[in-house]
Amino acid sequence: MSELSPEFAASAAGSEQVFKLSETFYSRTDARGVILAGNDVFQRVAGHDWDRLIGAPHKLIRHPDMPKGVFHLMWERIKQGKPTGAYIKNRRACGRFYWVFALVSPTGEGYISTRIKPTSPLRDAVEEQYAALLRREQDEGLTPAQSAAALETWVRDRGFGSYDTFQSHALASEFEARARQLGLPLDPMLKRFVDMSRAIAQVSDETGCMTEAFKSIRTVPMNMRIIASRLENAGGPISAISVNYSQMLEEMTAWVGKFIEGGDCVFAQIRDAILTGQFLAFSEAVEQEMMASFRKPGDSYPDSVDLARETAEVSGHATRFHEQTVTSLRAVQRGAQRFAGSVLDMKRYVTGLSSTRMMCKIESATLSSSGTALSGIVEQLDNCQDEIEARLARIEELNAVIQNNTAMLRSMM
Repeated sequence: MSELSPEFAASAAGSEQVFKLSETFYSRTDARGVILAGNDVFQRVAGHDWDRLIGAPHKLIRHPDMPKGVFHLMWERIKQGKPTGAYIKNRRACGRFYWVFALVSPTGEGYISTRIKPTSPLRDAVEEQYAALLRREQDEGLTPAQSAAALETWVRDRGFGSYDTFQSHALASEFEARARQLGLPLDPMLKRFVDMSRAIAQVSDETGCMTEAFKSIRTVPMNMRIIASRLENAGGPISAISVNYSQMLEEMTAWVGKFIEGGDCVFAQIRDAILTGQFLAFSEAVEQEMMASFRKPGDSYPDSVDLARETAEVSGHATRFHEQTVTSLRAVQRGAQRFAGSVLDMKRYVTGLSSTRMMCKIESATLSSSGTALSGIVEQLDNCQDEIEARLARIEELNAVIQNNTAMLRSMM
């Protein structure tokens, strides 16, 4: 490619390179990131001749707007053998930019990367965060490792448990948005993963609200003890109810910790299994699409690019993604069973709550002036229990959605 004039390069630098939403990119590198092969879309959009691309480091197309922390995070992950998805802003030979969502996977002697065009609202949020990270790298002297850590913090602050859960959500969001804009139906298998992902997100919301309702009645035992102390000898039954209620609250607190708190809790295990399966399933879909694109007529490749070999590379990754998806579904199934057991435990506690409420009502009816205060506690328990029961029922329904989709997916695979 002939050298560009400074004037053209300057005018092109701020503009976006156009390419079709349906197009997929492919490149393969060695362990050092040197380009060994690519597809026609990659060469055309990058704007470099083949003899310039092959043998060049992949950073040839890196855009200066990209924070170093993103690439540090990617390299750390793929060196550990973890397929990784990330939003990347690249630079064409003429200076124009273009965005891709890249799926990078380790291969025998290096790495392969397949990319699609990102169009979901999440890309805009990521672009804003990348700009903030780049400023911090420049102004505060953040190292690549520190910048990567800041990116992972941003991911967690957005409600994702880890970068793994974020990349799963991002890949599914981009694939969905792309299919919708192209007027294509989402594959039934992929749709089931999306349905499960949305169900587990709703479980998180329902559990959070239920936990808040539960917290609102933690003062009930203390209020009962205050009423009992005012009644002197007549307050004995209320004092006994207070003790029982305190024990029940301790058990419910332990349930919350086991179900929703910590990286190894019941909820985290099933959420991570679902999102891992979703990432793998969508990754396989990207690879399948990439294989199909290799067979498009009219593409031109140099002799150094062996399409049969590159197709085999992508096919091997697609097969591994499929096998790993099946494994993750087994983990989802086990998690759903634990999930159902935990919900059953909570139902027992709610039954105990009903007994406490009934005893409070009986004691309230036998008291005179102090009964009014106890009636207020009963009303508080009524409202709280109604909310907890409603949310538990919704959580059960969502777990049924997960179990049904898991069973259907296993039969499809």
